[in-house]
Amino acid sequence: MNIDWEFNGLPLHVLIVHAVVIVVPLAALCALLTAFWPAARRRLGIVTPLVALAALVLVPLAVQAGEWLQSRLVNVTPLLGTHTSLGKTLLPWVIALFLVAVLQWVWYRYVAVDGARFGSAVPSRSGRLAVRILLDVVVVVSALGATVTVALIGESGSRAVWTDLFTS
Repeated sequence: MNIDWEFNGLPLHVLIVHAVVIVVPLAALCALLTAFWPAARRRLGIVTPLVALAALVLVPLAVQAGEWLQSRLVNVTPLLGTHTSLGKTLLPWVIALFLVAVLQWVWYRYVAVDGARFGSAVPSRSGRLAVRILLDVVVVVSALGATVTVALIGESGSRAVWTDLFTS
């Protein structure tokens, strides 16, 4: 199926990318707050996995719209090639961020709390602590990886678009 990735003459890649630049770091921030701030964890609840799901949906759309746009460009530069290559590295980070956000939500809602429905799944206090530490490490790694990758992709995209386009 061929999709026309433009809206009112503007390539949708440009619009979707702006959403990705907001939603991916927001999902990372929510996951970090959930990991390290109990008050935020209680307030965010299911919001963190939902924001991470939005990121997971937006990233492949941005890639597809970018590939559509690149196939219509007159001059594909090495800077654009760098941007395209980096753009393909974000999805694994966002998948990890989504999975860890879901695991966090399940952990804190159903397992970690005393008297929780599945609290007996990890009966010992040291076992719960070990799982929480592991979960927190994975949160930090996936949040940093996703956010840094978004920044690198965005920087390379802006270089691809704006390099040699104006004078000082």
